[in-house]
Amino acid sequence: MGDTVTLELPKDIAESARAFAAESHRPLEEVLVEWLGIMANETPVHMLSDDQVLALREMQMDEEQQDELSDLLTDQNAGTLDGAGKVRLDELMQEYRRVLRRKSQALRVAFERGLPPLIP
Repeated sequence: MGDTVTLELPKDIAESARAFAAESHRPLEEVLVEWLGIMANETPVHMLSDDQVLALREMQMDEEQQDELSDLLTDQNAGTLDGAGKVRLDELMQEYRRVLRRKSQALRVAFERGLPPLIP
């Protein structure tokens, strides 16, 4: 069990959370805990230090995940991907998109801060 915390939310955040909770048929508290979890695990790039931004700019999926993704995409193209493979492909594609999104955010922040450019 976690800690109980009482928060006073800005009106716009509370309205967004209520709308999202209603649309997803979930309790408001569950939505807010999920949102806080996302923030705790994935600090917005603009809040990171220069060194963290530069490291994030170089981020990639690990080699094992890349190989697995490649194999699953090959199976999908061949029409041999089973149900479990489709689920795993979806998981890996979500991770791939997350990595690309974070990396592109880091590139933008690095440019805005005037950090050294990437050397190909």
